[in-house]
Parts: sequence; structure tokens; C-alpha cells
Amino acid sequence: MSLQQVLVFGHRNPDTDAICAALAYAEFLRLTSIPDAVAACCGPPNQRTEFALKTAKLDAPRIVMDVRPEVGDICRTEVVTAREDDVFYEVYERLKAHSLRSAPVVGHDHNVVGMINLVELLEVVFQDGDDAVGSRRVSSCLSKICRVLGGEFQHAVNADKTEDLLVMVGAMSAHGFKERLHRFKAEQLLVVCGDRPTIQLPALERGVRGMIVTGGFDLSPDLLELAQEKNVTVIKSPYDTATTTIKIKTARSIINAIQRKFVTLISEQPLSDARRVTERASQPIFPVTDETGKLVGIVSKTDLLSPPKRKLVLVDHNEISQAVDGAEESDILEVVDHHRLGGSLKTAQPIKLTMDPVGSTCTMVARQFRNHGLKPSRGIAICMVSGIISDTLFLRSPTTTDVDRDILAWLEPFCGLDLDAYAQEFFAIGSALRTCTPSQVVREDCKEFTENKHRFTISQIEEIGFELFWNRKDELQAALTELCQSRGLEFSALLVTDIVTNSSLLLMSQEPPGWEAINYPRVDRRLYKLDNVVSRKKQLLPLISRLLETGGK
Repeated sequence: MSLQQVLVFGHRNPDTDAICAALAYAEFLRLTSIPDAVAACCGPPNQRTEFALKTAKLDAPRIVMDVRPEVGDICRTEVVTAREDDVFYEVYERLKAHSLRSAPVVGHDHNVVGMINLVELLEVVFQDGDDAVGSRRVSSCLSKICRVLGGEFQHAVNADKTEDLLVMVGAMSAHGFKERLHRFKAEQLLVVCGDRPTIQLPALERGVRGMIVTGGFDLSPDLLELAQEKNVTVIKSPYDTATTTIKIKTARSIINAIQRKFVTLISEQPLSDARRVTERASQPIFPVTDETGKLVGIVSKTDLLSPPKRKLVLVDHNEISQAVDGAEESDILEVVDHHRLGGSLKTAQPIKLTMDPVGSTCTMVARQFRNHGLKPSRGIAICMVSGIISDTLFLRSPTTTDVDRDILAWLEPFCGLDLDAYAQEFFAIGSALRTCTPSQVVREDCKEFTENKHRFTISQIEEIGFELFWNRKDELQAALTELCQSRGLEFSALLVTDIVTNSSLLLMSQEPPGWEAINYPRVDRRLYKLDNVVSRKKQLLPLISRLLETGGK
């Protein structure tokens, strides 16, 4: 999920209007102003929403439960790496080409096995400087030595085998060379010499591991035949003997310079956690891996200190308490909503705020399409129609306005559906009381509010009749109590609406001060019958607000 994308979110525990408005408004933004707009949601769609999306042939928005950036959101994925079998020259050239001081070392499965930095890398060339023999040891393979030299093989034997070699320069008398030649094991010796047969012949007769002929000279045909007979690898170097000897040292393996103790970060790690882990580390960069240890990118301390923020557009809500986790740390670009203005929404910059007391957020989104002369696709039209039908109870809710009726009539031709039949089927599907656990019922369409310093939630479900409710009343009340306690609320309420009779039952976890003035009949303990009340935002929330204000006084 790129930080360049603008995520269009409905509220937590999203209903059909929230999800459909997010999908439709993301499409509108892509067509008009923000190509990277993507719909997202804070939870899975309920069965009615799934039915709407299936009818519209649209995928559900991506579920994102927290929008605070993670390490994987900011890491650089184009990474210069080293491998354990690399040699100094290869890694040094790679770092120099990209102006780097450090790089992760990966195995053949792309798992991070260590770090290499320029200081330790230079020690590969200058190691054992005070040891006459040790300074001439080279752990490498002949194929890499040949590549470092830019040379060519005249004869090769097991050239890809990594081994410990001892470099001997044949820049002395033939007598002195022969004497020194016998001090070491022939299978370890790599002889560097110019076009000097008096040096080449004894080395070949001794059966050394390899011979490098400098100055761009070829080994003579007779001596090459001897090399083949003795299984001696022969490399032709274009450089003089001194330069060739120095370059051979740069073909040393980096394996002893790899730092095996290092700090690594996980792609899904929150940035706050990553900053805490890295603040005292001396590494200039930190490898980022997936959960299996495979490298996905790198970050620096600077990357972690001032990361870009996630960009959000909020639809069908405007209160931070109802928004996706992390919204308060994001850049909110726009709000499109049909509820009251409330909560603690604050932004660092001016934003576009569109509020209208219509029955559905999808009404507002569809009006944007019409005002801009855009014809929605069949799927997006069905999506917006579903949000309107859901939130207005197919235009029967008291929240319904003439704008909702007008927009629904405008959308109908794009849908290719009989809306009366579609609405009937829509409401017949997905009874929460029939298919969900008590905990799921009270959380399915749950919104949190703060009124006169009282924090509470109101959940709402629509049913055909109340028969299932009476069978599950006690367990639903227990689930409300658990919801209230888990969130540290003063109370939680569940509004069960019968879409046939346009009436509701209100179940409470507990009753706050002033509740005795509710003026609706109490039918059981903490249970009230609310005739002609079907709207949470326009009828129930104002009622609760007045009661809390009275109770507070």
C-alpha cells in the first residue's frame, strides 16, 4: 500500500452506505482529480453489502485496520546488495557507483545474512599487512580473479572453485625463484610473472595451482601444452606485474568482513517501534525484510525521523472516534458526510468539507457525478443506489429528502434493475440476528459518540420483524455490556429497526443519568419501544443528546 495513494475510507464497522460511498467516491476522484485514489474500509462488508457488491460486480474495498505508516511503506525497494561469495572489487565498484558506504549481504535465497560497510571492506585488501605471507593470501576463485583483471583464460581448471591461494611474484632470478617455489604447497600457489620462460617453466613443472602472465603476453605453445599436462590454470593479464598483483588482492572474498551482528527491521513494523529499535544503532542503513527474512528494502535513520503521512478522504463520517485507527496522524484531505458535525477532527491545513443533511452519503457522491457531467458505470451506479436504499430504508426513513428521491431516479437508468424488486431482495438478505454472534451484531454498524463528556456507542441493525430479537435479547444485552467495558464507555446502545413497520427497539447496556425522561415506553429491563424511530443520526442521537444534557444538569 503506497503512501502516494489517497485512501477513501468510510467509518469503522462500515455499513452499506459507508462502503459503497467509498468505492464510488474513489472512482469519482480517479476520473476528476486524484488518479491514485483507492477505496478502503475498516472491516469486512456485511451480507447485505456483499449482495450489493456482487450485483454490481465490484470487489470489496481493501480492508485496512490501521493507517499509521509501517516500515515497508517508506523503505527503498531498489537496493544495492552484496553476496557472501562476492569479492572486494565487485562490492567496492557497486558501492562506488551508487555513492554508498554500506549494503546488506544476502544469501542465495535472498535472506539477509549480514551487512558490509566500506571500512571493513577496505580491510579485505589491506589485511595482514605486517605478515609477509599472510598479506599474499587470497581467498577467491580463479574465474573472479580473471574477471577482476579483465583478463582471459588460456587454460582453466576448476576455475569457479573458491580456495585459499598464495600469490608469488616471479620478479627475481630463476635460481631464487626455484628455491622459494619449494617452500610452499604447489596446489596453493598462484604465480604472477611476465614473459619470462625461466620463471614460467619451473612453476609449470612444479604443478602450481595457477599462473598469470602479465603484460598481455601469451604463454608459448610448448609451455601451454605443459600447463595442460600439469593441470595448471593460465590467465593472461593486460596489466604489468605490479598492477596485476595489486588487482589480485581486490579479488579477495568479503566473507570475513561481513558484519553478522546487525539490526534488521520487519516490513510490517510500525515506524514508532522502528525508531526506538534504531536510535542507538551505529548502522547507517537498516535492511527491511518480510516475515520470512527475505530482503524487501532498506531505510536510514533520516527516513524514519520524518516520514510522509498517509493521505485520507473520509466519507459517511467526520468524527475521529469513528475513523480508521491512525487517522489522527494522517493528512485528511477531504470529508464528505451527511451526519452532524462533531468530534475532535483537526487538520494542519485547510480541507474540503462537504456536508449536507440528506439521507445517504451515496446521494452526495452521485450528485457529484451528475454535476460534473459524468455517467457512472453500471457497477458504480448499483453501488450508489444500494447505499441510498440502505440508509433511507428505500426512501421510507424520516431522513429521506427530495434530493435523495431525485438522485435515485437519476441513477436508476444506469443500473438496469427493477429497484422495487432489488430493494426487497436487499433487505431480505443478511439478517444479523440470524447469522451473526451477539458480539458481531453489536459491532456490525457501531458508531462512537461523545456528548457533554459522555462517551458511548450506538449500533443499528435492520430486520424484518422482531421475532429473532426476542429470542436473543439477553445475549445481546450481555454483548452490549462487554462492548461498553472493553472500550471504557459510559454505555452502549443497540437500535433494532423493523423496516416493515418503521419502528425500533432500543436495548441499553446501562442507563445514564437523566434517562428517566426518555418518554418512550419501557418494555423490559433497559429495553424501550420507539415507534416511528428508524434513524440513528436524525432521531435517536438528538434524543440521547437531550437526555444527557438534562441528566448533566
